[in-house]
Parts: sequence; structure tokens; C-alpha cells
Amino acid sequence: MSVQKSFIFLALAGYTAILSCDKVKDITPSSGSLLGSAKSATHQLATPAITSADADLAYTAFNAACYNPDNKLYYSTTLKDGIAAIWTQAIFWDMAMDVYKRTKTTAQLTRVNDIYQGGYDQYDGYNWNNTTTWFIYDDMMWWIMALARANQITGNATYLQKSQDGFAHVWAGSYDPVDGGMYWDFNHSGKNSCINFPTVIAAMRLYSITGNNDYLTKAQSIYSWSKANLTNTSTGEVYDNKIGSNPPGGQAYTYNAGTAIGAAYALYKQSNNITYLNDAKKYADYVENNLCTNGILPAEGDFNEQGVMKAIFADYMMQLINEGGQTQYLSWIQNNVNTGWANRDQARNLTYRNYAVSCPTGYIQSYEASSIVTFMQLVPAQ
Repeated sequence: MSVQKSFIFLALAGYTAILSCDKVKDITPSSGSLLGSAKSATHQLATPAITSADADLAYTAFNAACYNPDNKLYYSTTLKDGIAAIWTQAIFWDMAMDVYKRTKTTAQLTRVNDIYQGGYDQYDGYNWNNTTTWFIYDDMMWWIMALARANQITGNATYLQKSQDGFAHVWAGSYDPVDGGMYWDFNHSGKNSCINFPTVIAAMRLYSITGNNDYLTKAQSIYSWSKANLTNTSTGEVYDNKIGSNPPGGQAYTYNAGTAIGAAYALYKQSNNITYLNDAKKYADYVENNLCTNGILPAEGDFNEQGVMKAIFADYMMQLINEGGQTQYLSWIQNNVNTGWANRDQARNLTYRNYAVSCPTGYIQSYEASSIVTFMQLVPAQ
């Protein structure tokens, strides 16, 4: 996840506690901001349930408020006064791919290709050696995952080459050949979930495309290390980080659980080894039983990039449900989506990171507006 460089240097200069990937954006609303009120809502199944038309409307509204058609990337807020963080653009690109897979429209395929071009123009042609554009490994890996997926969806060979080049670059700089696992930053300060589980997903996508067993071996190795060092194998909790020989720690976040689910499911799909599927279900169970309040997913993000976390969780949780057949989770997710959509800003049809309250009527971040939109592209219409 992206951080401001000043944060990295300060943290590395004198940290005494565990570092984590939960970086804070440097835009904070003042007490006189336009946020408006956010009223608590009672936890109940919101009706009527969402439809395909609702999913279209939510995505259209999100783009109207947050997408810049000139540079083909997303703003950080609905004020449209700055670009969103580099790693979150890859998550918004994933959302565009979700929409294309649902709708199969030519216009949406164009959007998918446009966002690639926007990233190409903004980020030095995906030049992985540019240490000004890219300043931590996990930022790269979110794009590497998305580039591989874009190749799977479009067949564009350029997307595959960019993904492979990026994977090789990150592996060479991030992998610890002595103790295993991937470092999240150039200074090798810690091994975090936000680089390790995404590496497994990227490797499995590249393996499925190329058939190169080296990717499979790397995926298996990193998953094995991550499960042993970044999860509680009894409870299914996914920790944020592991620093040196210290025990794993940091807050349990939905996006780390999501990529752990995605990593385990990808290995299960390839091997049919039930252990991987059971791991994925254990990670999902932990989120449902320990991170939710009255069944509603945590708000995550107080005007920082954490607002995008549940958009990541959505992709992999819904893969487990839709593709993996684990429909025991569907009503839980439907309740979250229906509640969040019912609490949208009715005037703009924008949704909020806290599903249990009304969406503020003033400006909000693209990050916090994204997760319900993503879920709506993936949850079966009712």
C-alpha cells in the first residue's frame, strides 16, 4: 500500500514498534469540511436487494464523481483536486475489470484499456526501475497482479510482459532467500501481508497464463512462509506484518484477509488440495466472526487510503463464493451490500466506507466510495 516518502524515511530512521502497511494519506478534512452528517443506521437486511441496474448505477456514479477522463485515472476525492495513490489505481482498475466481466460491453473493455494507458502515462511506462515513481515493493505488486489479470481478460500480450517484468524485478529485490518471505519496502524493514499474499496471487496468475512451473514453485513457497509467519493457523487471523524475529503483529485488516483468501484459493484451484480451501474458509470465517459488528464489515479508513481495503476483500471473498461454491457466506455479504447501498447518498448515488451509516453528503474519498461499488459488480443480482 502506498505511503508518502517522508513517512517511510521517518519510520525507518527511528522506529521502535512494528511497522505496518496501513499508510495514511496526507489530506485531512478540517472541522469545517463539507463532510456533512453520518447518521447511525440499524443493522437490518436492506430491501429491496440490489439488481444489475443498481450495479450499473453505482459504477456510473462512482466514475462521475471520481474518474478523470483526461488522464484516465482516479481522483483521490470527489473534489477532483488530486490524483489517488499509485497502488489504489490498480484496485480501481480491478473494479473496471469486474464491471467488464459482468457486462461484457465494448465500452467497458475500452475503459479497461484506457486505465492501463493512464497508468502507463502517469507511471513512466511501468518502468519498474524508476525509484521515484515506485518506492515500495507492494505498490508494484498490486499493479503486477492487475496486469496479469488484464492479460487474462483481454489477451493483450503487452500486459503480460509488463506483469512478468515487474514480478521478476520485485522478486529480485524483495525475496529473502535465507529466511523466506517478501519484504514490503526497499530497505527490507519488514515482511508484510500486503506484499506476500499478493505475490502468491500474481505468481499463480502468471503460472496459469504461461505454464511456467517457476511461478508455481514461488507461489507455493511464499504461501507456505506466509501461512506460518503471518497468520494464526488456529483462528484464521491474518496479521499485518512480521518484523525480524519478532512475533507477527499489527491490526487485522480486511484486505490482508482478502488476499490470503485469494492466495489460498488460487493454490486450491490448481492443486485440488483441500487444505488450501480450508485455509481460505478459515480466513473468511475470522473476518465474519471477529472483524464485523452485527455482521457489518469494519469501516476501515478515517480519511486515508484504508478506505479501499474492502474493495480488495470484495474481489477475493466473492471469488471464494462465486467460483469456489462457498455460498454459506453469501447472505452475510448480501446483507453488507444491501445495507451499504441503502445508506448511499441518494442525490449522487455514492456509497461510503462505513456501511452502517448514511453516506456523508459532502466530499468523500474515492477510496472510501469504492468497496460497495466493487461488491455490487460481483454479488449475484437478486
